[in-house]
Amino acid sequence: MPQSASIISGIQKMVLYETRARYFLVGTNQAQTKHRVLKIDRTEPKDLVIIDDKHVYSQQEVRELLGRLDLGNRTKIGQKGSSGLSRAVSAFGIVGFVRFLEGYYIVLITKRRKMADIGGHSIYKIEDTSMIYIPNDSVRVTHPDEARYVRIFQNVDLSSNFYFSYSYDLSHSLQYNLTLLQRPYELWSSPASSAEEEVQTQSKQDCFDIFEDEGLPTQVVYGLLNEPYYKYVWNGKLLERVKDIVHHDWLMYIIHGFCGQSKLLIYGRPVHITLIARRSSKFAGTRFLKRGANCEGDVANEVETEQIVHDASVMSFTAGSYSSYVQVRGSVPLYWSQDISTMMPKPPIRLDQADPYAHVAGLHFDQMLQRFGSPIIILNLVKKREKRKHEKILSEELYPAVINLNQFLPPANWIDYIAWDMARYTKSKLCNVLDRLSMIAENVVKRTGFFINCSDFFCHTLRPDDRWGDLGGHIAASGRVQTGVLRTNCVDCLDRTNTAQFMVGKCALAYQLYALGMIDKPKLQFDTDCVRLFEELYEDHGDTLSLQYGGSQLVHRVKTYRKIAPWTQHSKDIMQTLSRYYSNAFSDADRQDAINLFLQVYQPSESKPHLWELPTDFYLHQKNTMALPQDRRSYTLWWSEGILSYLPVAYDEVPCEENMKKVKVKRVNRFDESIDIYTEFFKPYELTSFDDTFCIAMTNSAREFMPKTVGVDPSPFTVRKPEETGKSVLGNKTSKEETLLQRKTAASAPPPPSEEAISSTSEDDSEDDRDDDGSVSQRSTPIKLLTESGESNRTQEEIQQQQQQSVKEPYGLNLAEFPAEEDQLIYERFAHLGESQHRVERTERINLAHIICLEPVSCFPEDSIYAALPPQVDRDSRDEFESHVMTGQGQVRVLCRDDMLMYREYVKNRYM
Repeated sequence: MPQSASIISGIQKMVLYETRARYFLVGTNQAQTKHRVLKIDRTEPKDLVIIDDKHVYSQQEVRELLGRLDLGNRTKIGQKGSSGLSRAVSAFGIVGFVRFLEGYYIVLITKRRKMADIGGHSIYKIEDTSMIYIPNDSVRVTHPDEARYVRIFQNVDLSSNFYFSYSYDLSHSLQYNLTLLQRPYELWSSPASSAEEEVQTQSKQDCFDIFEDEGLPTQVVYGLLNEPYYKYVWNGKLLERVKDIVHHDWLMYIIHGFCGQSKLLIYGRPVHITLIARRSSKFAGTRFLKRGANCEGDVANEVETEQIVHDASVMSFTAGSYSSYVQVRGSVPLYWSQDISTMMPKPPIRLDQADPYAHVAGLHFDQMLQRFGSPIIILNLVKKREKRKHEKILSEELYPAVINLNQFLPPANWIDYIAWDMARYTKSKLCNVLDRLSMIAENVVKRTGFFINCSDFFCHTLRPDDRWGDLGGHIAASGRVQTGVLRTNCVDCLDRTNTAQFMVGKCALAYQLYALGMIDKPKLQFDTDCVRLFEELYEDHGDTLSLQYGGSQLVHRVKTYRKIAPWTQHSKDIMQTLSRYYSNAFSDADRQDAINLFLQVYQPSESKPHLWELPTDFYLHQKNTMALPQDRRSYTLWWSEGILSYLPVAYDEVPCEENMKKVKVKRVNRFDESIDIYTEFFKPYELTSFDDTFCIAMTNSAREFMPKTVGVDPSPFTVRKPEETGKSVLGNKTSKEETLLQRKTAASAPPPPSEEAISSTSEDDSEDDRDDDGSVSQRSTPIKLLTESGESNRTQEEIQQQQQQSVKEPYGLNLAEFPAEEDQLIYERFAHLGESQHRVERTERINLAHIICLEPVSCFPEDSIYAALPPQVDRDSRDEFESHVMTGQGQVRVLCRDDMLMYREYVKNRYM
């Protein structure tokens, strides 16, 4: 069966050109070899008219096209001015198109920063955007309330934790994306259209196949383009207007949440740990304004957290070892809310509607069974004993709902319910909260299993572990698949939930490292470099999600529940509580309006009341209040059709006909650049520096956490005292880091005016990993609009300035002055020699022996078509090879004293 690969977006950089009547959006791939053009009409005051000719242009064709457009849009031949074609902005992607009461706007990504790398697929964070009004001023019909809607829309700060990728589907899990590559696509491959056939023919000419001259068939790869999971896509509604009009390369879906990656060095072997959190765009909002669930089963503050562990020494998805574990948090799936008009820190919980047949809970768990399979395990952390009923109300309603739903399910697929009063255990001096959570985590991971794309190693047979044999999940031919998921909730799904998820993630991380052959037993201890690195990732993850939903960072952290937090932490907890209360009382309403407008839950219209005039947004999120449903779901058969027949495997991951319709399959050459992830990642056509690569700049366990003294055990799994670690285990973020984190992660919060100065100084910190507007590929020059008449009128200073700028772009050199005339002559002579180096006169016989000394490459004493003698190998080399073979068989040679000294010297020179 031919291999499969995900299709890389052919548009990763774009330039917006404008005339009085049109916008021309020119998009290009990373290498700037293929271009597409999108024409946007500016003469329509309220309608969006977009023309995509689906044609792929070369760089020369695009230059000629833009040159003709520039000449055709001038009032007089040869005249320069605003009437011609002018460059408006450079961008890296389209967020979408939005309209309020006047015409349409286009939202473009103008700055990005690389945040993670998974199998060569880069994940970027949006750093800045630009919102451009499309209609021309001459046809603009003004409305007095338009500016207010624009301000509300821009309150969703797109530079705070919105992520995208050109080649990796962030809306799905790694398990889904990799199992997608293993489906049989012979029956589903669609024939290419005429435009795509032309592109494929051109790509075959550009690429090189070593088997073509031998008469062997060209190796075919199935290029896959999958439909995203719209629940976690935040710009789906903004792209809905153009989705069926433009080529799929123009469409780029973004997620909201968190993305972080760190490197764990195990005796020099790199293991990347990635944490991705996807926030649901359904029933999204702020803390007290969005509670419980809506009529479609979508719950508030629903976040899917995925931890990915992979051996970074091998990059490919097909050859590398990749593992992932997914867990979910979300509000209690009932109709409930809290009244914030009383101005209380903890408003009373009230149940809004009676749901005796658990209809809304059934809709919610139906979604989970379809996406994750079974078992669904609920970890309910709300309080059980209270003087006055508050949180207990939710438990009293949730448990009967689960019992009611389970009576119709087969016993093997029942929903598990675990209720544990975490707050009460924390107050007790006799109970250890994390020990109890560790026991729960062990049982959960054993039941759900985890995903890994490779079979068991030989070391698992040599060093068997009893817990490994009891591990659940679905065992496939190519590895393991996670079946089911843990769903954790407290009231807010913030502090207690994050600590519980960390403990489950820590347990799963131990199994993942064991499955990758990195540790000898699936158990990790606290106060090791590995767990500290993982804890820091989870704290950043918790702070980010808490700021987005609750308005402040975490109040109670892992150190709080371990009871090792310093005394200064209590004052910070009080400040975070006050910050959360202030945000909930005064700014949450504005943030909720911004989210409703951004997600197009509310669409402005002349015939409807304005967004700020609505007394509540309840009717926007509860669709059954506006129209009666045509068909009511069964209270007994509450799951979707076809789900039960595939359990415990998730229905979404089954290669059935319905799921195959969501995947577009295209047969391409294996050297086609639309699937060439090697060229996409390494960019051999650009001049790059090894020290500036992302893998060097990311958080490193040896650099950040390992002690700086020589003589200690360099293993990241060794328990260390707090004073031994490279980064203080008790120390928290500095005030500057907290301010920066709050500024970067406070989603939907309008920045104060004074932050412009802060952002201008802080942007230099990550300049290496960030692409600005003017960043272009070094393989080819950017598109320039130059005519013969315009070029002859340029002064010598303009030419010098342009040459200095062209040198600065690829090489980073800022020439203070133009080179001297003597240097210029030397360079011209050198260039002339380079042009003439292949012009060899054939008038006389050339003796190559006088030009170059040819030496045999082979180390064999005799190496010809008649005979070959193997080289003589010394004893040391034979011992080294035998040791390597023994290591591969699991028989590791005991390290001698010289080996340990050599490794300590390496660590000292590399990281200290």
